[in-house]
Amino acid sequence: MAPVTSADLLHAATEAVRSGPDTSDGVAAVVARVVRDGEVLLDAAWGLADRRHGLPMTPGHRFATASGCKGFTALAVLSLVADGTLTPGTTARSLLGDDLPLVPDDVTVEHLLSHRSGVGEYLDDDADLAEYLMPVPVHRLVSPEDYLPLLDGRAPLFPAGERFAYSNAGFVLLSLLAQRASGVPFHRLVQERVLDPAGTTRTGYPRSDALPGDAAVGYVRVDGRWLTNVHHLPVVGGGDGGAYTTTHDMERFWAALLGGRVVPGELVAAMRAPRSTDDDDYSYGLGLWLPGGDAVQLVGEDAGVSFLSRHDPSTATTWTVAGTTAAAAWPVVRAVRTALA
Repeated sequence: MAPVTSADLLHAATEAVRSGPDTSDGVAAVVARVVRDGEVLLDAAWGLADRRHGLPMTPGHRFATASGCKGFTALAVLSLVADGTLTPGTTARSLLGDDLPLVPDDVTVEHLLSHRSGVGEYLDDDADLAEYLMPVPVHRLVSPEDYLPLLDGRAPLFPAGERFAYSNAGFVLLSLLAQRASGVPFHRLVQERVLDPAGTTRTGYPRSDALPGDAAVGYVRVDGRWLTNVHHLPVVGGGDGGAYTTTHDMERFWAALLGGRVVPGELVAAMRAPRSTDDDDYSYGLGLWLPGGDAVQLVGEDAGVSFLSRHDPSTATTWTVAGTTAAAAWPVVRAVRTALA
């Protein structure tokens, strides 16, 4: 079979946008970039980044990642393992003190990083994303400490280490532990320990009510109307999701991560060692999805957000797709994945 060409990818992605559930009528925007062995095979955008002002999406726009930035949280935590501030066996209780008494005493950093902690969940990933799911006003959710009322009173789902269960609460808890252990505010910790070493220049956690002009706006359909997602998500992203990035920054991120420039190589290897397999036969390591072979992946979906970024060392291929609704990116993801296969 002949190698995929730029024309093949652009055609496949464009057709996917035209037939997508939210893109075919011009509601949602999508951005996609594919680079193989240094050659840019696709760098394109479709739709409007801001429907209110008719601003077109461009390949350079920032976009939200939802849970895709759980990898940033994991790396911030592992950077503290690297310098001896934490260990994989550090218990949550040792830093929680009397807070969150229902978190079992034997839950460790490694349990949380691998989604095997069993801690009680605060957010239903299977709920209708058009609903206003946050149980407290979203403008109050800025620091990890602000999540304590959401995490409190949540009974464990199963004993620590028993099985895999994807957990937003677990990664919020990791952000809280990292902040307390380091004495550094979580967002600054991620910037200094992850984003700066990775060489990213336009990745971070902007307020949703003060987005920079080059950030795409997310949309959600509520009672038959397309509205922005500003009231659906925490005003500032946190340990379980919400960072903004660009396709170029994700290239830099993967290169820096696998090059050992964020955390040492032995910790990168630990992140890439499968700990569990989900119902779709995707493996999970520590903060990373492992979709097969040597590939590593980050993925997120939320109200007004769909995102996937993957790097495959065996083919030197990095690709990222993001959309401004919960469904917009996935037809393009499938098209790119099929073309590259």
